[in-house]
Formats: sequence, structure tokens, C-alpha cells
Amino acid sequence: MIMTALCAVFIVVALGMPCTASAAAKKDKKPKLLGTMEFKGKIQKLPKWSRVVTKMQAWKGYFQDSKTANHPSKSGWYSLKSQIKGKPDKEKLKAVTKFFNKWPYRLDKANWGVSEYWATPWEFLRKSGDCEDYSIAKFYALQEVGFSQDQMRIVAVKDAIRGIGHAVLAVYTNDDIYILDNQTVMVLSHTKYKHYIPQYSVNEKFRWMHVAPKKRSTYSKTKK
Repeated sequence: MIMTALCAVFIVVALGMPCTASAAAKKDKKPKLLGTMEFKGKIQKLPKWSRVVTKMQAWKGYFQDSKTANHPSKSGWYSLKSQIKGKPDKEKLKAVTKFFNKWPYRLDKANWGVSEYWATPWEFLRKSGDCEDYSIAKFYALQEVGFSQDQMRIVAVKDAIRGIGHAVLAVYTNDDIYILDNQTVMVLSHTKYKHYIPQYSVNEKFRWMHVAPKKRSTYSKTKK
């Protein structure tokens, strides 16, 4: 009887172990940003981003200092923050991206006289900017409405459709990774962006290098 009972217990445990291990492995599996492998490291050789991070040490928040206190968008920002308080994450993301996408797109050459310049939020509010500047502005804005910087990355991508460089903001939530793009007010899962191939991503602490799989389902021109 004892041996039979022990055998029964052993069988139940043995049968249950694979399911438990499988469930744990599934739970621990992290989503791959835009379907790529990534390698985490220290921020190195990114002087434009490092300049922004250094400048932002004095940041008090949007419209909280003498440089922006009288900005015409101040009341709109405070109204937005009040409206989205307590709302689901995706609703917050939609509201923030819609707010900042209203700024006109301006090339760095026109704004700063150079081909590539990463603007601080102060500079963006004053002169607007291009793709990475929208992403930086949203990166700091979302920290005011409940997101941590560990949930976000500014992502430098290659747009396989247009064949040019681009930048977006990736936001990690409990259920997905969402992409905030200055080209649209829609906030979609990263899985919808098959034509964006990430080169690297950053927050204030780390830099990630990305490697796309060899077989990648993305946009390709039809051969004639």
C-alpha cells in the first residue's frame, strides 16, 4: 500500500513538472523588440544623447521653469495630465503622442545648421524637431504621467520601405510593447511594424544593440 501510494505521488509529480516548467518558461520569456535579438551594454559613443541626458539633470518637468513657464501649450499639457489620470496605459500613450505630434516636423539642418542634432525638451518646445526629438520629448513627458524610464527606449531604426533612418519611442507595458511614432497618432504594438529594423535603443541608463534574424518578414521591393 505504501509503495503504491508513493508511486502514485511520484507519477503525479512527474507528470506535473513539465507543465509547471513550461508555464514558468513561458512567463519568463521576454518579448523581442521588433522581433530582434538584443545585447545590453553601457551607453558609449553616443555624444548627442549623452548631451541631452546631462542637460536633463536640471529638468523640473514640462513648463516648470522660467524657460517654458509662459509657453502657449502649458495649459493644454496640464489639462491633458488631469484628463488621463488613472486611465489605462494605452490611453495615456495615445494622449501624449497626439499632444506632441502637433508640433511641426523640422529638419535639424533648418533648426540647427547641422545634419544630426538631438534636442532637449526645452529646445523641442521652442523650435520643434525631427523624429528623435519627438521621441525624446515623449520619453520625458511620459515620466510625468506614471511611466518609469525603465519602461521606455528611444529606438533608432531603419525604415525598410523608405530606405532611410528613423527614430521612435518604444514603451513596455504589462501586455505588450507599444510604438510611439511622430508619423502617426495611432499607438500600435511593435509587432505591427514589420518594416522597422532597429539598429540600437537607449534610455538614460543603458544602450541595446539589435540584430535582426536572418529570415525576417518585412517589406521588400517586388523584383521586376
